[in-house]
Formats: sequence, C-alpha cells, structure tokens
Amino acid sequence: MGKKTVSLVLSSGGARGMAHIGAIEALEEKGYEVVSIAGCSAGALIGGIYATGQLPKFKDWICNLDRIDVFSLMDFTLSSKGFIKGEKVFGELKKLIKDCQIEKLKIPFRCTAVEIPSGKEKVFASGSLYEAIRASLSIPTVMTPAKIGRHEYIDGGILNPIPFNLLDEQHLGEIVAAVDLNGPKEALIKVKNKDKKASSLKLPSWLKDYQSKFTNYFYSDEKEEKEDKMKAMSSVELLNFSFDLLQDKLSEMVIEKHQVDILIEISREQAGTLEFHRAEELIQVGKQKMEQAIATFEDGSE
Repeated sequence: MGKKTVSLVLSSGGARGMAHIGAIEALEEKGYEVVSIAGCSAGALIGGIYATGQLPKFKDWICNLDRIDVFSLMDFTLSSKGFIKGEKVFGELKKLIKDCQIEKLKIPFRCTAVEIPSGKEKVFASGSLYEAIRASLSIPTVMTPAKIGRHEYIDGGILNPIPFNLLDEQHLGEIVAAVDLNGPKEALIKVKNKDKKASSLKLPSWLKDYQSKFTNYFYSDEKEEKEDKMKAMSSVELLNFSFDLLQDKLSEMVIEKHQVDILIEISREQAGTLEFHRAEELIQVGKQKMEQAIATFEDGSE
C-alpha cells in the first residue's frame, strides 16, 4: 500500500513558521507524502525549502542560531518602509542551499505576495525561488519591500494569509492539511526548553537601544512588562496590533470557506515575529500539534 498523499497549506506568521518544520516531520513520520505546497510569508520560506529537499540542512542551521546570531543577520536600515533589508540573511541562505527555479522543484510549490502600490496579489509559480520567498516574506514595517524588476512586493499575508487557492489542482493530494500560525491564545502550549547556553545570552548594550524600537516583535517572559507595553503602544505598534486582528479574522473566514482534512493552530502568542532563536522549541510545538491532529483525523476516518 502506497503512502497517503497530502497537499500542504502553510500560513504566514514570522518566526512561528518554524513550527511548519515540525508539522512536516510529523506528516512524514506518519506515512504521508506531500505532493503539493502553497505557502505565504513564513510558509513560503519553509514550504519552498522543503520542496528543494534540503529542509534537514535548513533545520540544522536555524536550530543552531542563538539570539545574538539572529541579530547579527539583521541588516538594519533607516528606511521608513522597514528596519531590515534582508540581504544578509538571504545571502546566508544561498550559501546553505542554492537558489533554483520554482518550476524545477521536486514538489510543486506556489507562494504569494502583494504588489505595491497596486495592491494586486502576485502568485509565484515559476522563476527564482529566493526572489519569490523574499517577496512573500516582506512584512510591512519590518522588512523593506522586495524589488523584482520594476516591481515592489510586500508580505502576501496581507491579502491571503492561508493560501488554499494556490494549491496546484493538477497535483492535489488525497487530503488537505493546513498550518495556521495566527491561532488564538487558547492554542498556546507550554514547551520545556532544552538548556542551551546560547539562547539565554543577554543582549549587548549596543543592541538594547535598537531593540526598544521594535519590542513588539519579541515576546517578553515578564507578564508585567507585556501589560505595560500594551498600555503604552506607539502608533506603529497600534498599527501592527490592528493588522494582526484583521489578519486573524481573515484567516478564520478563509478556513471556513475551504475543506480542510487536517488543521492545526499555533497561537500567535507562541512566539514573536523575530524570535528565530526559539526555532527548536517551535519545531517541537508544530510536531506535537500535527501528531495530535493526525491521530484525530485517522480515528475519525476509520
């Protein structure tokens, strides 16, 4: 008997996207074969890397980055369109895994971005994989818009946070599985962190001032500190908070409209947008959630 085939839909969600890795691992371990992928933002990154067949190499790299390593990959800019250029991290990714053409990937893959200023959705189904991922990952106010030719693009999650409509109809699996990284607080699960010296490093003083400008992208363990931040939101933080609420509602509506066989929700509060140093923990969260969802699905289908 052959493996059960699955079409995978991976949502936007910043560093929480590392949970996509765990979800994919759980599917593979349970005997499922991914035959097509649709991704957005973080989902475009992990989905695209997985489609190259190099996800284990990426996982090993990302899980060995500590907090300082993550900051060192952020090429800060004073641009009003975003405070990270993104060239540095993509330079490292290209050293790790070579760029390739989307149409030549081992697994059919599509991702989405938004063209500015037209506001039209751009679907990438061919061309440079990294150009497509960079465009889909361009979170407004965080990463500067991606330039491809004469066009500029921002995060596809603005219009299509869970891109079911991007699945390749010619390569649809027997089931559809989706990972939503912008789930409610109730979806939060506690994970025991492994003792890892690097992850507990204090930020150097020269970074602390800069970090204060984008603290909403890093979650604090201090409850009182979180509450104080909510009381004293800056205009940018308020804008992002409003965007998050709208995106959550849009995600709910999209999920309701599509038939999903397996759906897992990762709480938005599981990690901040830029907390990539928590990759190992987030992978564990995604794997645990997917294992539970698969068990429920298989019990119901018997």
